[in-house]
Amino acid sequence: MYYPDEVIEEVRSRNDIVDVISGYVRLQKKGANYFGLCPFHNEKSPSFSVSRSKQMYYCFGCGAGGNVFTFLMEYENDTFPEAVKALADRAGIRLPEADASEEEKREQSRRSRLLAVNKEAAKYFYFQLRARQGEQGLSYLRGRKLTDETIHRFGLGFANKTPDDLIRYLKSRGFPEELIREAGLANTDEKHGMYDKFWNRVMFPIEDINHRVIGFGGRVMGDGKPKYLNSPETPIFDKSRNLYGLNFARSSRKGNIILCEGYMDVIAMHQAGFDQAVASLGTAFTPGQAGLLKRYTKEVLLSYDSDGAGVKAALRAIGILKEAGLSGRVISLEPYKDPDEFIKNRGAEAFQERIDNAENSFLFEIRMLEREYDLNDPEKKTEFYRAAAKKLCEFPEELERENYLQAVAEKYHIGRDSLRKLVTATAAAGYARPAEKPRSGIQKKNAPEDNVKKTQRMLLTWLAEEPQIYPRIAAFLSPEDFTEEIYRRAAEKLFENLSRGEVNAASIISMFPEENEQREAAAIFNTSLPEPGTKKEKEKALHDILVSVKRISYEYNSGRLGSDIEALNRVIAGKKALEELSKTHISLD
Repeated sequence: MYYPDEVIEEVRSRNDIVDVISGYVRLQKKGANYFGLCPFHNEKSPSFSVSRSKQMYYCFGCGAGGNVFTFLMEYENDTFPEAVKALADRAGIRLPEADASEEEKREQSRRSRLLAVNKEAAKYFYFQLRARQGEQGLSYLRGRKLTDETIHRFGLGFANKTPDDLIRYLKSRGFPEELIREAGLANTDEKHGMYDKFWNRVMFPIEDINHRVIGFGGRVMGDGKPKYLNSPETPIFDKSRNLYGLNFARSSRKGNIILCEGYMDVIAMHQAGFDQAVASLGTAFTPGQAGLLKRYTKEVLLSYDSDGAGVKAALRAIGILKEAGLSGRVISLEPYKDPDEFIKNRGAEAFQERIDNAENSFLFEIRMLEREYDLNDPEKKTEFYRAAAKKLCEFPEELERENYLQAVAEKYHIGRDSLRKLVTATAAAGYARPAEKPRSGIQKKNAPEDNVKKTQRMLLTWLAEEPQIYPRIAAFLSPEDFTEEIYRRAAEKLFENLSRGEVNAASIISMFPEENEQREAAAIFNTSLPEPGTKKEKEKALHDILVSVKRISYEYNSGRLGSDIEALNRVIAGKKALEELSKTHISLD
């Protein structure tokens, strides 16, 4: 879906990127730009740059970058039209009806129809719970001590025992069988034909952060299997990028988010006043979900079941949270199995005490590690200390490692110096934390094609930052000299602007609807330039870069000659321009 270019540009220009991003990231002015910690990867030193003059952001650590639309698309998981609408609303701009290609209209219609059929199914389940046939489900929920208000708030419902009730209802409302299947509301096989996916279950609608129903979870009544059944992934339902209850938890003012395992745990906590609770959707906690949580909090409290499976899941989640740069603590539920059971038996006040006394995630890991060793056996005790030392090696920062070393030494009655020596020896023996893989956008060795791209990016960045240079080199340069399609398209627009005496790099990014293209376009205008020296040195650097771009263009076209007359003409013209450029001095006066 596309709005006219002039509308998009008005929306972008009326939303200063520094003001918008400041609402998400703490920025500090340094020189001409603003810097902060990147919200898209874990870092301790700010490498996330926001330029008011360019109206762009760029992270020199992970390569994330773009304009104000890109930021909302990456941070809020918005589509491009959704980002345009959100920023238009922010600026008080009334949008016209958007133009769309036929393909985009079909895709938008498809998503809208999937949301519509899910909404209708949720209404159907909701009313079935309150009808005679839903008595068993309602009795179950009230037996779990849920109030009518809570049942209403979470839109809980019931799927009848008859295996095609929902299908018949949705078809009566005008939804075709194909759409019902695509939404994951029905299955088909040779023996039974088409039948409801959910039947004889209490239903939990799953909503995205905008309160739109994107899927369902169903808890069977009786001893049927599986106990919990979830919608399959669909074009609107990605389990790894959504969390149950986040549509409510994102507005909580508690300062943290509680991560648990099940729907009922989330609902019980919300009912008890802990409206910051969320749960993963029938799968293990994922890095994508951690990234989602990072948008709304810096601290995550784990409230997993206290059994072996829950402990294992908590240990896995701790590692994922660390990688995402989130602080984690673990709530002790013992002697109860889960948050729901704890709150029913001990109440909200006692649960708040457990939150206040939640255990540091690293010390929890060490305590779980301790369970694997018999500390009454001197040999096993030594093995435990070695394992703890290995864990301490995971801290790259000396001060942080020393603080945890002291805590472990005090708790397990080992001399600090002895433990420190053991950590040092462990690290020396090769158990130190493995070297991190280069982050996206960072490579230790550049391949030839990377050097080609970098040279072309340097020239485009230089022209965007010093547009007065363009008239001096315009005779030697054209968009066709850029061998990457995205670079060529960016150059066409940039040169068009420069020929009119304008520079608007941020608007160029809006030409690309996909996030990965916007990120790459942002990199085009945020490449490091040679350190400024004397005027003569600067002129030589510019000349060398320009010659390099022309040579790359000449070699690229020469290698693709074939029988293409136009390509032959470009090669001949390129060779002539390269020869002339090699003898030409470009003055910056």
